[in-house]
Amino acid sequence: MRTITMLLRHELRLLASLLLWVGRRRHGVGEGRAFGYARGQGAVMAGFGFVCLIETFTMSVLLRDLPALHTAMLIVDVYTLVLLAGVYAAWQVRPHVLDGAALRVRHAAHVDLRIPLDRIAAVRHETRSTHERADGELNLAVGSQTSVTLELTEPVAHVTFLGRRRDVDVVRLHADDARDLVRDLVRVVRPGRNVPSPSPDPPG
Repeated sequence: MRTITMLLRHELRLLASLLLWVGRRRHGVGEGRAFGYARGQGAVMAGFGFVCLIETFTMSVLLRDLPALHTAMLIVDVYTLVLLAGVYAAWQVRPHVLDGAALRVRHAAHVDLRIPLDRIAAVRHETRSTHERADGELNLAVGSQTSVTLELTEPVAHVTFLGRRRDVDVVRLHADDARDLVRDLVRVVRPGRNVPSPSPDPPG
């Protein structure tokens, strides 16, 4: 039952994101500075949408003599397209947000992690395209890539998609303007603390 509840909440967040996107509004930005992370992903989502449309048309032809099943599949296919649009909308309207107290790290509608600035020990610009699952690490890749790495002084609680709690002390995320995000974090993280400066991308 808990899993079903979490899935329903996720779908409601996707639908809400779609409404915000249509209304050209963003979620949870307030007075903070927003950092997007989905630039260039529109073409990928359009490709998925095109495949879904082809599948919908194909099923309509195959099930034309079974009206009840045809209608059911059509509803499922249309709802799938709506959710797909909702995922893209969530990428757009739920950016990372930096304010005076925390960095709010997000990934569409299924990750929303608030990291207090006083728990950030180090921040660096670091482009990675491979991520191995490890205890205490959270990797939020976009297009298989992360560009910012945060090391924390103590773990923060991350609630997974299905509601399981994980404590993480390393967070890797992607931002379209990664260098700007790193620079702004260096400026506001505990004034006077020795925070590593943005590092160049590793070779390769």
